[in-house]
Amino acid sequence: MSELSAAEIAEILPHRYPFALVDRILDYQPGEWALGRKCVSMDEPFFRGHFPGQPIMPGVLLLEALAQTGAVAVLSLPENRGKLALFGGVKNAHFKRQVVPGDVVELRTELIRQKGPIGVAKAVASVDGKPVVTAELTFAIK
Repeated sequence: MSELSAAEIAEILPHRYPFALVDRILDYQPGEWALGRKCVSMDEPFFRGHFPGQPIMPGVLLLEALAQTGAVAVLSLPENRGKLALFGGVKNAHFKRQVVPGDVVELRTELIRQKGPIGVAKAVASVDGKPVVTAELTFAIK
């Protein structure tokens, strides 16, 4: 297994607090896939406004966490070190359940094709083994 701490993720990704949304990479294969974890805390800054009295992690941030997980796989390739992985699009996103404080979100992102700097990944976020969001993410390496 190839595990990465938050500090090691920060050596690969440019994201910083409050936008670093992956706490740990549990395993990954450079250029192919990554498995990450996000521990959702009541102290997350987005909970102040989404929604007071009923905190729910925004779906777009779950997609971003999945994209960051995939970016670890893409940017860990030696030829991509120091580059950016940018969103190109989201297709077939399906939100199946809410993510709330105390949840531990498992993030799985697998690259399914790439041509030049453009690629597509299949992504699934789950809590307790149950999917919370699935999507197809398009990215561009810059």
